Amino acid sequence: MNPIFRTATAADKAALMDLMPRLADFDVPAHRNPKDLWRGDADMLAAHLAGTRDDCFCRLATDSNGQLLGFILVSLCEELLSHEPSAHVEALAVTRDAQGRGIGRQLLEDAERCAQERGALSMSLHVFGNNTRARGLYARQGYDEELIRCSKPLE
Repeated sequence: MNPIFRTATAADKAALMDLMPRLADFDVPAHRNPKDLWRGDADMLAAHLAGTRDDCFCRLATDSNGQLLGFILVSLCEELLSHEPSAHVEALAVTRDAQGRGIGRQLLEDAERCAQERGALSMSLHVFGNNTRARGLYARQGYDEELIRCSKPLE
């Protein structure tokens, strides 16, 4: 399969929003609401597609029939420590049918190229510690696990 990569448009909004819950398709920690894992990303994507956020971009992959295979949402920002121009993966999701076919890797590579064209010198992302599938992908693509974020619910 040779996916087609392109920039998302407002016409893609419904299909992209339908894919958002895949961001919580792993063993989410018990104290977390799965919808909280993607609600903010959905808001960012909606604002971007409406033309009110120009600090991010969304790329998607489709098959030859135009069927959505996955997407990546990336924000352009300063790197946390160096303050150099950077990019941050806000969301990366692939349809269940496309999973395991290299679509996530290809979307990540496509987004890295797009971010670099926009002046980013690095790319970062967050991933839950127990999301082993995603962590494996990121490690294979050269992402180092630098920071550990600890969380404790206060009851």
